[in-house]
Amino acid sequence: MRLLRLVVLLTPMLLGEEWTRFRGPNGTGVGAGTGYPSELKKESAAWRMAVRPGKSSPVLTDRHIFLTSADGSKLYTQCFERATGKLLWERSLDKARSPIANRLNHDAAVTPVTDGQNVFVFFKDFGFVSYDAAGKQRWVAPMGPFDSTMGLGTSPILAGNLLVLVTDLVEGSFIAGLDPKNGELRWKVGREEAESWGSPLLLAAGKGKPQILTTSRGQLGTHRLADGKRLLTMRGLPTTVVGSPVLDGNTVYVFGYGNEGPAPFSERLTRMDKDKDGKLSPEEYGVEPFLAGIAKYKGNRDGIITEDEWLEKQKEIIGPNHLGAYRIEGEGENLTAKEIWRYEKSFTGVIPSAVLYQGVIYFVKNGGILTSLDAASGAVLKTGRVQGALGGYSSSPVAADGKLYLGSEDGNVAVLKAGKEWEVQSVADFGEPVYATPALSQGDVFVRTDAALYRFKGR
Repeated sequence: MRLLRLVVLLTPMLLGEEWTRFRGPNGTGVGAGTGYPSELKKESAAWRMAVRPGKSSPVLTDRHIFLTSADGSKLYTQCFERATGKLLWERSLDKARSPIANRLNHDAAVTPVTDGQNVFVFFKDFGFVSYDAAGKQRWVAPMGPFDSTMGLGTSPILAGNLLVLVTDLVEGSFIAGLDPKNGELRWKVGREEAESWGSPLLLAAGKGKPQILTTSRGQLGTHRLADGKRLLTMRGLPTTVVGSPVLDGNTVYVFGYGNEGPAPFSERLTRMDKDKDGKLSPEEYGVEPFLAGIAKYKGNRDGIITEDEWLEKQKEIIGPNHLGAYRIEGEGENLTAKEIWRYEKSFTGVIPSAVLYQGVIYFVKNGGILTSLDAASGAVLKTGRVQGALGGYSSSPVAADGKLYLGSEDGNVAVLKAGKEWEVQSVADFGEPVYATPALSQGDVFVRTDAALYRFKGR
């Protein structure tokens, strides 16, 4: 039986620049080239350019950097000159709606994708818009509203001649393929999976045609690129999958979390039930997304949360809590998948995706707790704190040239020597929160903070 081989069928690869989507080449989080800096201090930046608010990550072309932002009722796409940081243009759209979302989400949390010339932007409060390199609007494709309790977070990808979007929702989950030339819908296929936030990857089965790989609530799956048809389903994943998967050859690595059993409703009533009627009203639960979602989508949907409705939701999120490695085997459309190892520790609340670099998997948790695992066996190599960067983490770690780069929500950016016994090389306090994932390219590091975009040049 032939094993799967990774393929990246993205047009930008032909143009030289690979960091064109969330987490770079096929979502690996690994940059090409050498000479990357061992320290990232604000004062050593090649340039710094103020940006509007947002949590999406930068994507690159040979000449440009694209970002999305949201300010008030406007949704912005910004284009910067890569060499100098100069803002070349920005374009805006009006928000179509303002749904409740998790506080760590944002109106501009989804990372755009570029084909090396044009940029394709998805806003959860609008849909798609595409601009050319000069800022001319090419097309718009409004979408939504979307039934999500925490807000969407999956970023689109370019795959072959399609723009692909996965939206796993409370209701109405789907995967769609659009024509990048005009935004027209080529196909749209419903999905069984519910809310999830990891971005898809691209793979091919031996000599077979490309497939889209997804990891979501309880399931690993693949869809045929040509028409979206579901080809593979493997169950057993955690019920909450926030981070994106990593694909190495024919092995997929992904983590997530679930509850061992239902949490008692009595704990919420003790804290929130002011009128002591055994239920929670909108005045009592407020805008807390998890509870607002139960009120909106469970039971009779009258806005009042009963114990039965609470327990209905709890049953959905019972599941394992781990990082797993899953091997996909087969040829063409005849694929199977199986778990090969499992690292069973709590990943509850962990947002950053893992990165696999030189045979080692790294993941970071809140508090700056960094763990390295052997990718082949799942054996723990080292767990420790990134001293000097101990805050919360939303930004995913990235790697290149023997180094790891991490940014905390407190604004501390760390550079580590990669390896089984990783070591902290430097930590710099930017004084500006970091939620976006850095972009790496040919020795350069691009960091987006709440306030600015930085370029750090390598040797």
